[in-house]
Amino acid sequence: MALAFRWIKFVVFSAWLLTACGDVDGSYHEPSPDGADDLALSGGKADELFGECHKVHILLLLNDPGSDADSLSDRGVHRRAARNIADHRGGGRYFTTIFDVDAVPYVGPVAMQQLAAAVDSYCDGPSPPPEAYFSPRPYGDDFMAAVVDKIDGAERSVDMAIYGLSDHRVISALGAAVDRGVEVRMLYDGANGDHLRTAGSTSARLEDRGVNVRYINRSMHHKFAIVDGPQDYLLQASRARFFSGSANLTYLSATKYDENTVFHPGREPSLVLTMQREFNHLWENSRNLEWNDDLEYVETLSIEEAMIPDVDGLEVLLTSENFETTYSERWGSGFRPIEFSEVVASRLIELIEGARASIYVAARYLRSPRIAEAIIERSRQVPDLDIRVYVDQTEYLSSEEHEDQQRELAGCLDGANDEGDQFDCRKSGRRFSFALHEQGISVRFKTYAYRWHVSYAAQMHHKYLIIDEEILATGSYNLSNNSERNSMENVVVYHGWRYPELVDDYVANFEAIWETGRPHNQLEELADAEVIDLVFSPLALSWEELTELRRIIRQRCPEVDSPAYRQRPEEHQNCVAR
Repeated sequence: MALAFRWIKFVVFSAWLLTACGDVDGSYHEPSPDGADDLALSGGKADELFGECHKVHILLLLNDPGSDADSLSDRGVHRRAARNIADHRGGGRYFTTIFDVDAVPYVGPVAMQQLAAAVDSYCDGPSPPPEAYFSPRPYGDDFMAAVVDKIDGAERSVDMAIYGLSDHRVISALGAAVDRGVEVRMLYDGANGDHLRTAGSTSARLEDRGVNVRYINRSMHHKFAIVDGPQDYLLQASRARFFSGSANLTYLSATKYDENTVFHPGREPSLVLTMQREFNHLWENSRNLEWNDDLEYVETLSIEEAMIPDVDGLEVLLTSENFETTYSERWGSGFRPIEFSEVVASRLIELIEGARASIYVAARYLRSPRIAEAIIERSRQVPDLDIRVYVDQTEYLSSEEHEDQQRELAGCLDGANDEGDQFDCRKSGRRFSFALHEQGISVRFKTYAYRWHVSYAAQMHHKYLIIDEEILATGSYNLSNNSERNSMENVVVYHGWRYPELVDDYVANFEAIWETGRPHNQLEELADAEVIDLVFSPLALSWEELTELRRIIRQRCPEVDSPAYRQRPEEHQNCVAR
């Protein structure tokens, strides 16, 4: 009898233990409509059950730090699957693919349909496509109006990382957002100088309006903002609005320069989460402006890279990966370059090396040796490749100047003591337009003056590449070593099969700017003009055309190279021809 009683006690205890602690496979003794080994995605195909939108949002739901067994059950997921999903996450792991979810015991067709239903509201209707705005445009019909519209629609938060900000419409909209109770955080490059003399500065004006302004010890060259982003949970990223591009928030960027900005009206959670993670990383290692003491440091949801689902056809490249964080008692947090790291250039070179039909470049600068050399090498490998490079006139280099650069580089390399010195020699801000021209590559310069000056420069300020009219890479990143080694930058890579309209819009923009001012013949007009204009409407000129333009101007107006004209070009915008 005693033996039978002990056996009954053992069976009862074992049942309690399994109920409290789970089976050996991590499941629990609760009724389940799915079997332990049931698979929802037969044959490794998720599309049989639902589309990509549901897959991405299920991963976001399950990877969110706040998703536990109870919250998943509350969303309609059967209890056994909810517990096992929570147990998987309890080990500090995340779901990287929908197949990882399907592999969890007791997550079968029923649980997967329940998960899809839980995120169904995020996938209602077609995904809104991104929209590109190209400058210059008339004031009031420019991209800044779209920026203000996004800020005016903010309900919870605005996180902005920006290099240049002076447009009063944006500053007013940010202040009005604060007045509505919106939390506005800004990483502003101008604050890096404003903190030394804050009173009356743009940074002080922003903080007076309640905008929390901070800065970093590197160039903050991003130009992006996230409206109502993932401050509390990952799924907020799906309904956030996001924009990024080449344009600063200034009057000239909107109405005079060649610029581009891409607006995402929603349902780009992977892109938003990646950029929110970037913002958070920079914010956590930034420095306080120390102006408005009522503004407290604000932290939001911590986002790990493993939480963010991969999306085919979309890549985000960030120069922050070239830096390690630092801290000192005197200066506070900061960033220090990692030797030889050039993550963005490396990926852009891979795209260039894969070009089969064409490479189009529209850029303010082309001063990255590796990128320039990759373009030249691809031209050698595929002689009939359609390569066209459109840069600002400041990138023009005469044959004599090119030879001077080459001699200077050779001398630097001769004096280099190690690989680090050689790297420093090569990364100096050399220009490569003549080397491209010499290789037979079509190069045009946006030309608007004999001599550059900020007061009248109608700059080529784009920063994009198009490969085979199928892949677009655009963002804040100038094609230079300074962007890679001293600045925080981004490039978003859009693949045409996923974003066909967007890529087509950029191809059309490139074709248009490539013909800027043509077929107007400035050279013929100069030959007969009594007054030589030294500032004029923009023209897209080849190397030969710009060389000839400069020669004629010097011939007919010799004083253009006098000290007065050199030192004060804004005061000498024309001269009487001789």
